[in-house]
Parts: sequence; structure tokens; C-alpha cells
Amino acid sequence: MPLKSASDYLLDFSRPAKQTIALSFDVVLCLVSVWLAFSLRLEVWSAWSSAHSVAFMVSVFLALPIFIVHGLYKAIFRYSGLPALLSILKAVSVYGVLYSIVFTVVTVSEVPRAVGVLQPIFVLLGVAFSRALGRLWLGGFYQGRLARQLLPRVLIYGAGSAGRQLAAALKTSPEVVLVGYLDDDDRLHGHVLNGLKIHNPQHLLVVVNGQQITQVYLAIPSASRARRNEILEAVRAAQVQVRTLPGLLDLAEGRVHVSDLRELDIEDLLGRDPVPPSHELLAKTITGKVVMVTGAGGSIGSELCRQIVQLSPSALLLVEQTEFALYGIEQELQGQMAAAGVQVSLLPLLANVRDKSRMDEILSTWKPHTLYHAAAYKHVPLVEHNPAEGIKNNVLGTLNTAKLATKHGVSDFVLISTDKAVRPTNVMGTSKRLAEMVLQALAAAVQQSGALTCFSMVRFGNVLGSSGSVVPLFRRQIKDGGPITLTDERITRYFMTIPEAAQLVIQAGAMASGGDVFVLDMGEPVKIIDLAKRMVELSGLALKDETNPNGDIKIQVTGLRPGEKLYEELLIGDNPLPTSHVRIMKAHEDFLPWAELQSKLAALGVALDANDVPLIRTLLKELVPGYQPDGDVVDWVWTEKASKSRI
Repeated sequence: MPLKSASDYLLDFSRPAKQTIALSFDVVLCLVSVWLAFSLRLEVWSAWSSAHSVAFMVSVFLALPIFIVHGLYKAIFRYSGLPALLSILKAVSVYGVLYSIVFTVVTVSEVPRAVGVLQPIFVLLGVAFSRALGRLWLGGFYQGRLARQLLPRVLIYGAGSAGRQLAAALKTSPEVVLVGYLDDDDRLHGHVLNGLKIHNPQHLLVVVNGQQITQVYLAIPSASRARRNEILEAVRAAQVQVRTLPGLLDLAEGRVHVSDLRELDIEDLLGRDPVPPSHELLAKTITGKVVMVTGAGGSIGSELCRQIVQLSPSALLLVEQTEFALYGIEQELQGQMAAAGVQVSLLPLLANVRDKSRMDEILSTWKPHTLYHAAAYKHVPLVEHNPAEGIKNNVLGTLNTAKLATKHGVSDFVLISTDKAVRPTNVMGTSKRLAEMVLQALAAAVQQSGALTCFSMVRFGNVLGSSGSVVPLFRRQIKDGGPITLTDERITRYFMTIPEAAQLVIQAGAMASGGDVFVLDMGEPVKIIDLAKRMVELSGLALKDETNPNGDIKIQVTGLRPGEKLYEELLIGDNPLPTSHVRIMKAHEDFLPWAELQSKLAALGVALDANDVPLIRTLLKELVPGYQPDGDVVDWVWTEKASKSRI
């Protein structure tokens, strides 16, 4: 550490000061080399004399000008290499020749001629050694200091147990420079903890600017979601990257490690403090039973599977038409069960819900007790461009699965629906509302016939991180340097985390009595442009706009896509009923009786097979009250055929 302190002290000197030190060192070197030359020639440690002084003065007046001319004081010692060594050899050679001439050819009384040969040799060794030492010593420390200057400079928010453990881990990390703490406790402000100062969060901007802070790590696992949001709002203005530790439950075992840190997910901003689930509701339709999930490899389907496995069903049927998605969720669940010591019979089954014979085979073989129907096409523009396929999958696939569920005695059938089913302007939302109506009609018919299947549906908005969510898109665009593409500055959406949505779906399904339309409490809607801005700022970057043309990330408005709405709704009517769960409501939605709906679905099926998109639109308007298509037909196949027919 003393060597490091000395190197830091020297490296902070100005360039002229460093040159003066080097020149002074060479003067001392001339003095020492003269004395050594005399001592070696006389074979005794000689006392200083006038002869020594003459030899020394000649050495200084010859060496310094020659060294200056050859650039020995312009070279940066820590970067000295072969060119610098050649300059030293050349300069000392010139010096040696001239010095030798003075004392071996011309001669000076009382100065042995051998001094004229020995002294330049000592000078050469001294100069070369001093430059090499400077390169090894200062170069290493300088590169280390330069590397540290390029490393992220970090403040830890939270000087509690988690913060102290994180600081201990970071001090040994070569990847960051830990500068200090932030803490809300005013009794700690100004104090030093393990060599790190604890700052007042209200002074964050001053600390960030004064100490070039680039990152803030949140080490407050016990803070509520609301408090975390308050802290994040305060940190946003500092334009630093924010990383966080997981919650207390995730840190319950073991100490805090650097690897526990993760990038701040937008879930930390939009999520809510979880409501404790009802374990009775969670277990009611799952524990000890055969459970089936369609669309098991999708965003919601896969999270349902993760939570179902924890509830110990006797078997879990993973039904998915995409091979890669099915393989991925099956492998993940196997790892999850191994880590938790859970034994569940997992059955990955490739199938399309539209394939009646395959679905009949699966249901007749295992006769599941509970079926979560998450298989659906959910991407609004894609379904708008391929409407027939979207309706076949979302409506007829649901109808097919629901009928077979009744046939094979499935006790609980839960449809995963969407807020886009409310007053839809697009085919995807309309198809999901029609799927709801199919289940409502079947539920009424089943109750009249005395069949056992209880149909219900759970409607909610966007889930963060799903395949159709803007969050992963924005995150990827920020990573690529922008721009962030936004269809309209006025767009608002509801958001919920995938785990919360899946947990509520399970509980809602357990409360069903038949034909229920459950609506999840999504909280307050979020403006997408505000979401984009927060993601930019919490990445430590600046928004590029008219007020800040030198910013990092620009937001580019591209215009609404086919079928896209400015805002979403969760209720068709205004009469939601409460349930035993504070975040689950029950809606009353009108539907067509099964006899009437069945005939209209048959007509729709004929139009779908013919891909008659205008007729499909007309039939959807008759079937789904409130469906108002926005814009012209954009089906790729239909428009291409229409354009060719006009030629």
C-alpha cells in the first residue's frame, strides 16, 4: 500500500514537475557514478575531493544537454519500450565518447583516466535501470488506476445488513469501484462504515456529480414496492444505471453475493406488493389431481406450469404445438422439481388444440380434473394480417377443447382471456371475446344437461415480459442504442407481472361456479411513453429530444398498427362484483344461447374455410356486440388475391 500511495502521489504531478524529478534524478546519478568510478579505480571507498567535483561538473554539463536533445525527458517512463531504450543507448553513447575524450585523451589532473571509461558505464546502467523501474512501477499502477477510472463507480442504497454484505462482496470485485452508501436513516448521514461514507439520499445529485457515480445498487430487500418506487423516482433524475437485489424471500438462504445483483426490471416499477394468496384456493383444483395446460410453452402457460408444479398435482399434461417451446418448459420444470425435491409426473405432449382427434386421444387417456386453456394467438397485428387462422385457433380451438372436456368429464375448465376482448377493434380481441361467449353458452347448456364441467374465464391486461409485451422490445432497443419505437404517444395499457397473473388465474378458477367471467384488478393504466422514458433513465441514459438533442436514446412515433387501440378496458359493462379475493372481480357479460350461437359459428366456419375476410368481418360484427373494425382489410392472402384479380 505505501508503494501504491507513492505512485498515486507521483502520477498526480504535472508534466513539468515530473520532468524536473527525472532531471534531478540524473544529476544524482552523475554524482553517484563519479564516486563509484573513483572508488573502483582506487580500490577503496574514496572520500570526496576536488577531483571528484571536477569529474562531477563535467558529467552534469555534458549529460543533461545531451539527454535533453535526445528526448529522454519527453519519454513517458510508464510507456517506455524499445524505442526509448535505443534513445538511451544513443544518448549515453554520445555522452560516453565525449566524457572519455575529456578524461582519457585530454586528461585532467588528479582524475584517473579509468574514470573516463568507468563513469559512462555506470551512467548507462543507472539511466537504463531507472527508466525500466519507472515503467514497471509507475506503468503498472498507472494502468491499474486508468482501469479503475473506467470501471463503474457505485453507490449502495441501504447501509443495513444486505448493503454491508454486498459492500464486502464488491470490495473484492475487480469489476466496480465502490464509493459509498446512501441511507434514509438521518442518524447515519456523514458517518463512515468500513471506510465508506454514508450519504443523505437527498444529496444524491451532488454526490453523483462530485464523485462521477455511474451506478446505484439497491440493497433494500425489505422495502415495500411503494417505497422502492419512491426511491427509484428519486434516482431517475441522477441518470445513473440502477441494479437491485432480489427480495427477502430470495435472499433467505446464505449471504449476499455480487451474483445476486440483477438488472432492474420494469416489474420493479409497475408491479405491486403481492397480496398473500389463499392456499386453499390454490390447492383446491390442483393438489393430487391430473392437470392439463394448453399453450404450455407460452408466457402465461409456462408460468401456470411453474406454479402448478409447486402445488403437487399427481400429473401435469403440457400441451403445446411448438416443439422448441415444449422442450424448453419441460426441461425447466424438471430442473425446478429436482431443486425443490418435488415429484410430479410431467407429460410433454405435442398437439394443436384444433386437432380434434389428437385432443380427444389425450383427454381420454388421462382424463384430467382441471384444464387451463392458454393456447391462443395473441399478437394483434399478426392476427389482423391472418384473421382466419387467428379465429380458427382462438375460437374453434377453444370450442373443440371445451366440448372434449365436457365429453371426458373435466371438472374445471379455465380460459385465459384478455382485456382486448372488451369492445374490440381488432380480430384478436374479437376472437377472444367470442371464445368467452362460447364458454358462457356451453356453461349454460352444461348446467341444463347436468354435466360436470365448470367453465370459467379470467380476463386481464398485458403481462410484463410476455411475447407480446413492449417491455422486452424496449429493453432490446435501448441496448442497441435506440430508437425506441412507439406507435402513439397517447397509448395507455394495464400491466401485471406474469407470476401474479398466473397465481390469480389459479385462484379465480377455483372460485368458479360455471360461466363466470373473472376480471383481475390490474391497478392503474400506464402511459407507454412514460414507461419508455423511465426505462431509458433507469438504464443510466438520457432521453434524446428537442430539449436535449445530445441525449442517448430517441423515441420514434411510428403510428398505430392495424387494429391497435389507444387504450384497453377490462369490463364491457359497469357492474363488476367483488369476490373473496381483493384483486379478483366478477363481471356479468351478455352472451348468445348455445342453440343460436352454434348455427352462427357454423356459418363463420364456412367463411373461414373460404378465407372470405369481408364476410368474416360481417359475421363477427353480428356475433360480438361492440366489435368495430378499424381500417380496411389487411389480410395478406386476401389482399394479394384481390390485387391480382384487378389486373
